[in-house]
Amino acid sequence: MRTIYTTLFFLSFLTAVAQKKPTAKQLQEFDAYVEKVRNEWEVPGLAITVVKDNQVIFKKGYGVREIGTTNAVDTQTQFACASTTKAMTVALMGMLVDEGKISWDDPVYQYLPELQFYDPAVTRDVRVRDLLTHNTGVPGTDFFTGAMTIPANEMFRRMVYVKPSYPLRAGFIYQNILYSAAGRIIERLYGKPWSTVMQERIFDPLGMTQTAPKRGLSKSTNMTKPHIAINDTIRAIDYGADSEIGSAGAVWSCVDDMSKWIICMLDSGKYNGGRLLKPTTWAEIFKPQVLVPHDEYATMQLLKPHWLTYGLGWYQHDYRGHNVNFHTGSLVGLTAITGQLPDEKLGVYVFGNYNYAEVRHALLYKTFDFFALGGNRDWNTEVKTLYAGIREAGKKAVQDFQAKRVPNTTPSVPLKDYAGKYTSPLYGKAEVSVVNNQLVFSINDQAMKATLAHWHYDTFYGPLQKAWYGNALARFTLNSAGKVDTLIFSGMEFRKE
Repeated sequence: MRTIYTTLFFLSFLTAVAQKKPTAKQLQEFDAYVEKVRNEWEVPGLAITVVKDNQVIFKKGYGVREIGTTNAVDTQTQFACASTTKAMTVALMGMLVDEGKISWDDPVYQYLPELQFYDPAVTRDVRVRDLLTHNTGVPGTDFFTGAMTIPANEMFRRMVYVKPSYPLRAGFIYQNILYSAAGRIIERLYGKPWSTVMQERIFDPLGMTQTAPKRGLSKSTNMTKPHIAINDTIRAIDYGADSEIGSAGAVWSCVDDMSKWIICMLDSGKYNGGRLLKPTTWAEIFKPQVLVPHDEYATMQLLKPHWLTYGLGWYQHDYRGHNVNFHTGSLVGLTAITGQLPDEKLGVYVFGNYNYAEVRHALLYKTFDFFALGGNRDWNTEVKTLYAGIREAGKKAVQDFQAKRVPNTTPSVPLKDYAGKYTSPLYGKAEVSVVNNQLVFSINDQAMKATLAHWHYDTFYGPLQKAWYGNALARFTLNSAGKVDTLIFSGMEFRKE
C-alpha cells in the first residue's frame, strides 16, 4: 500500500511540475499580448526574454530597430542595458570581495582618495557599500554627464562642491556618479579598465558573445537606434556619447545574452562550468540595504507594496506575497527593465527603443502573473492610465509656468550686457553671445547649446539645440550696481567673469 501511495504521490508531483511548463498555446497567447501592447504604446522596437527553472521559455524581438526602415528587431539586436548595468558592476565588486581584495565596508578614501564630499567627515566615513546603495546624502549629479564632457576623476574632484540633501545613510537619492566611483575602484584593484574586467569576468564566462561593455566597443551592426517623440512625432535620434561613468550604465546587449545573465543571477551566481560569486556574496547582493520612498517609482502607486528597498544594484519589493528583485534602465530614447521572482525561479528582461516606454512595467508584472502567479489583472490598461496621468500633470505644470509669464516686460539691460563668460567650480563654464538679436547660450563648450527668446524681465526660455533634451530656462541676476552678476541655466548657477 505504501508503494502505491508513493507512486501516486510521485505521479502527482510530476503532473504539477509538468503543469508549470507553458504550452505552445500559452506561449502564442503571451506572444500576441506583447505585440499588442507594444503597438498600443507605439514602441518602434522591443525585445523580451523569460527564463524559468534555469531555462529560456520565451524569447523574441518585435518591431524595427529604426522607425521608417524594415530592419527587424531579433533576439540578437543590441539595446542599451542602461542602469541594469549596475548589477553587473556590483557582481564585479563582489568578486573582489570573494578574492579578499576589498570589503563592502572598507572606507572609500583608501581606494579613491580623489573622491571628496562637501563634509570632510563624510569623505572619511563613506564605505564601498554606500557607493552602491544611493544613500550617501548626495543629490543627483547627472549634470556631470548631461551638461559637460569631463573625465570621471574631475567629476569626483567636483563632488566637494555638491551640498548634501540629507546626512550620510539617512535617505535615498539615486546617484549615478558613485557607481562610476565603484567602477574606478574595480579598475585599480584589477589593474585593467572596467570594460576589460567586465568582458573577462562576466561576458566571456557566461558566453555573452553579443554583449559589449559600451556601445563604442560593439562590433555588431544589429543595433537599435534610440527614439523620442518630438512635437508628437516619433523619430530616431542620435546616439549619446559613450559615458565616462560606464560602470553606472554603459553595457549594450541583446535578449539572447541577457537570458544567460538572468539564469546566472537566479541560480546564486552559477553558470555552466563555474560560478561568478560565492553563495554568501551573492546573498549579500540581494539583501535589502536601504529603505526607498514609494514615490521613487510611480508604478508603486499600482502595486502598493508593503515595502520597497534597495540591495546592491537591485530594487526589491513584495508582490502578492512574493519577493521581487528588479531594476530599470533609461537613456534618452532607450529603455530596459529586468525582474525576478526568486522563489519561482522566474526572471524577465525587456528592452525598448522609445523614450521612457513604460510598457516595460506592464510586461514585467504580466510576466510574473502569466508564468507563475496566475490571474488576469489588466496591467497594460492600468500602467497606461497611470503614466498618461503623469504626462498630463507634466503638461499642466508647463501650462501653469507659462501662465505666470508677465507680459510686456523688457530686459533690465541691453542684450549685449548679458553676453560674456560665466564660470562655476561645480558646473564648469558658460558663454553667452548675441546672434540676430537673440541670446545664444553655450554650456561647457557646447555640451549644451540653446538660442533662447526673452520670456520676461531677465529670464529667457526656449528649446535646447537638441530638441529631445527639452526646454531650457535661463535667468540672470543683477548686482546692486545694476550690472549682470550671475546666470542660472536649467538650475546650474554661474558667476560672470
